[in-house]
Amino acid sequence: MKKVLIIGFLHPLTLSGGSFRTLPLASYLPEFGWEPVVLTPLLLEKRQLPFRVVETPYRDVLVFWKKLFGFKLDEDIKMQVKNRFGTDSKTSVVDFFLTRAGEILNYPDSHRGWQRFALEAGNNLLEHEKIDAMISCHPTISHIIASNLKAKHRIPWLADFPDLWSQNHNYSYSSLRKAIDQRLEKKTLSTADVLTTVSEPWAEELRVLHKGKPVYTVTHGFDPLQVNIPPVKLTDKFTITYTGTIYRGKQQPSRLFAALRDLISDETIDPVDVEVRFYGSKHDWLDKEIKQYGLSNIVKQHGVVPRQAAIIKQRESQLLLFLDWDDPQEKGVYTGKIYEYLGTRRPTLATGGAADDVVAELLNKTKAGKQAATVEDIKQTLKNLYREYKLKGDLAYNSIDSEINKHSHREMARKFSAILDRLAPQ
Repeated sequence: MKKVLIIGFLHPLTLSGGSFRTLPLASYLPEFGWEPVVLTPLLLEKRQLPFRVVETPYRDVLVFWKKLFGFKLDEDIKMQVKNRFGTDSKTSVVDFFLTRAGEILNYPDSHRGWQRFALEAGNNLLEHEKIDAMISCHPTISHIIASNLKAKHRIPWLADFPDLWSQNHNYSYSSLRKAIDQRLEKKTLSTADVLTTVSEPWAEELRVLHKGKPVYTVTHGFDPLQVNIPPVKLTDKFTITYTGTIYRGKQQPSRLFAALRDLISDETIDPVDVEVRFYGSKHDWLDKEIKQYGLSNIVKQHGVVPRQAAIIKQRESQLLLFLDWDDPQEKGVYTGKIYEYLGTRRPTLATGGAADDVVAELLNKTKAGKQAATVEDIKQTLKNLYREYKLKGDLAYNSIDSEINKHSHREMARKFSAILDRLAPQ
């Protein structure tokens, strides 16, 4: 069996960030003839994993500032500062100065403190073992590490982008920093043999920036071992559930609130039947919006819960809420959340976005839910779904299984293995 070195963060309890990619990829690659070795910082939580892990020390480059101002060492400093000043607005003076400071302190990546340790471990591994190929994933520093290893050891290198680098849809730095990042990105990836990302629009952006470089689309997936079969008992109420992060200004829950307010006001929906649940970081601005639309009795924020608890909440829900990305220029934004929802076998309502974006295309092909871009679209969709709920007592799930199965972690690993086989033939 050939060996592949995967460079990236691995947080198996949360599947946060790129580990939504790294963990399942490493778990399923052996089925396709590739033995993974994952190079990652020390795991916060220990558990048995079905693949080999090489753990290294990790240095937080902001630890000095956290200690100086009395912040918690294991939490994001930007969020702690904003909480201390009582603001979560991206247009506040506090956020402005934090972003400008981050441009300097976090260059080229907030995880740059890992580079020295990862390079030492990676070089040692490649000098003493036969590794047939490399995959660099998340975070950005992983690609810089892989570029250094490629220069020394000359092995095939696949650079994977669950999120783009200088073209990131959530990029918050100045145009000057973006130009610097773009220059570094082009230099770093000049020796990569192939690039991958999660959607075709993003793949096209990479092709434009990295002219002549092979770029493939490999979407995220759901774990086939965690599919909701047999299905759990559904809630008695018409329950709509959202789990995960909300990016203010990029995702708009207010459309759902406006639709619910109107449907309750004209007595299409009985508020006694309805419950809307948000699981994730609590936001004051979200509570204000909920109150503004008069929905405090039916819409609640429940805070962060363990991953397994969140999955249970998804499975028992009548309907899952997906807040699509609202930038019309960003039709290629996939998040792992939409694929996680596929594994619950519950219908999804995607609000916002556009009728021709990648989320709408996915839901149309799989029949796993509905895309409703506007308030009027949401009202009509909710009206139909609520009518079904009242007639039958629950919502049916009528997806096309053959299409759903194209988006499993196993299928994702198969696609990666096919690319690796071309890079490093037997």
